[in-house]
Amino acid sequence: MEKAKLSGLQLFVLMFMFNMGTSIVVSYGISAKKDAWLAILLSMCMAIILFYIYYYLYRQFPNLPLTGYARKIFGKYIGWIIGILYLQYFLYISARQVRDFSELLVSSTMTDTPILAIHISFVLVICYVLYLGIEVLGRTGEVFIVILLLFGAAANFFVLVSGNIEINHLRPFLEHGWKPIISTAFYDTLHFPFGEMIVFTMLLPYLNKQKSVKKVWLSAVIFSGLVLSWTAALNITVLGVNVMERATFPTLTTIGKVNLLEFIQRLDAIVVFTMLMTVYFKASLFLYASLIGIVDLFNLKNHHRIVFPIGGIIVISSMMITPNFSEYMEEAKKGLRYPVFLFFIIFPFIMMTVTFLRNRFKHKAN
Repeated sequence: MEKAKLSGLQLFVLMFMFNMGTSIVVSYGISAKKDAWLAILLSMCMAIILFYIYYYLYRQFPNLPLTGYARKIFGKYIGWIIGILYLQYFLYISARQVRDFSELLVSSTMTDTPILAIHISFVLVICYVLYLGIEVLGRTGEVFIVILLLFGAAANFFVLVSGNIEINHLRPFLEHGWKPIISTAFYDTLHFPFGEMIVFTMLLPYLNKQKSVKKVWLSAVIFSGLVLSWTAALNITVLGVNVMERATFPTLTTIGKVNLLEFIQRLDAIVVFTMLMTVYFKASLFLYASLIGIVDLFNLKNHHRIVFPIGGIIVISSMMITPNFSEYMEEAKKGLRYPVFLFFIIFPFIMMTVTFLRNRFKHKAN
């Protein structure tokens, strides 16, 4: 692992930008219909419970990444295999982030640009920053979070004063009861993005103040959860559930409806730039976690030599995931729905249980 340190503020910024990712622009939680915003809040509460599993493991192994303490808990060989599975998961999600951003760009502003060109240029920028190290990514986040908040404030203001909001689109409350809300929260909005925060277990050893982990992580989960819930509610009030279900990028559609005095309009660029920033950080963090894992599992000196080759794998993978965007979205809804539970719930829970029992037996033996 590289000799670097992240401050609590930098970690918070990275977590917040990570959670925004593509969640801020897609039909997030729409399986719960009008109560999507409530499903997001419920999954946020579940994510807080998940954190305590990760936090317990971090307190037991504060200087090791996830791939490191997996080998401590399960043994050299089984732990190594689990580490490899996590590497594949991190690389796959990173490739999906690159594909998400490219599809938005192609469908909104750069319609005649080959998607491969966007992939290559985007990944090259990511690889360059990661080559410089995680501290550079953290400092970059401190700059971009200000721009993101300004864009977010401006976009919300323009939507609120546009006259397009119809509160009745959110009524009646709990129209279909709690079942679809709980189902959506557990199967859809928990993993994406809160469960994906398992990637930060690879970065926690870089935190300069270990005691601040709980405050930083929980603050990021709650703040991002509230923003995502508000965004889902705002999109529903402007578009309605039917349009939300059909729209690929409903936030883009919502901001596109703004037309103030026939002068302030075509604000799509705000959404595109917002997603550029958030997806950049999310893809970077998944890719960096993969690099750390490779260095840890294969006992490499550092990650510098493998940054650009792994970046090439991301470019190829992002093109090969599915042949078209409709199949790509279908895979996201169904193909990933159950396997991802292995990575953010099942494996961590087993590791926590084994560690707890081992410590208890050691305590009794002593």
